[in-house]
Amino acid sequence: MRKLIALGVVGVSLLLTGTVSAQETYRIRLTNLTRGQIMSPAVIAAHSSQIRMFRVGRQASPALAALAEDADTSALTAALDAAGADVTDYVVGDGVLMPGETKTYEITIAAGDYLSLASMLVTSNDAFAGVDSYDLSGLMGRKSFTVPAYDSGSENNSENCAYIPGPPCGNGGARDTKGREGFVHIHAGIRGDGDISKTNYDWRNPVMRVELLPGK
Repeated sequence: MRKLIALGVVGVSLLLTGTVSAQETYRIRLTNLTRGQIMSPAVIAAHSSQIRMFRVGRQASPALAALAEDADTSALTAALDAAGADVTDYVVGDGVLMPGETKTYEITIAAGDYLSLASMLVTSNDAFAGVDSYDLSGLMGRKSFTVPAYDSGSENNSENCAYIPGPPCGNGGARDTKGREGFVHIHAGIRGDGDISKTNYDWRNPVMRVELLPGK
């Protein structure tokens, strides 16, 4: 039997695997490594190999694009809910992650799970910090790694305040799609040739540190 998980990212059917009952609670600690970018509440998911929140080189799903463009988590969490047993657990951050700030959440992980997450860099057109299916097999003790900022490719990087939800703009819900790239890729950062200051809002990868620690 084959099953298609409709996050809008995976374009092929994948073999349905058996459910593993062994589960553990882990703390996941996120740190914003940028100097000037506020990060939106992250969507963090532990899931089977059938789930892809995004894939580099592929078109972003509408759910991922909504998060990357406007920090809107609703479509992504609805897709995770609809995935049923293929998602062991997910959590949505309880607020923005300021530059240099660290926040910690708890998530349940099953044997054989993968970890994915996405969080918008809000002073951008469609940049997000992301993890694409990090393999959690054999997870023992503490793991720490860093992640880059990706461009969802769903909006033009015009740096025009009319299309940017974060400061100093405050204009969510509008899309600048003419000239968009059309696929997920590493973001080039803020150029400073629009309304956004390169000095205040540019970054160098990595933009986020992710730490996994055994639960209390």
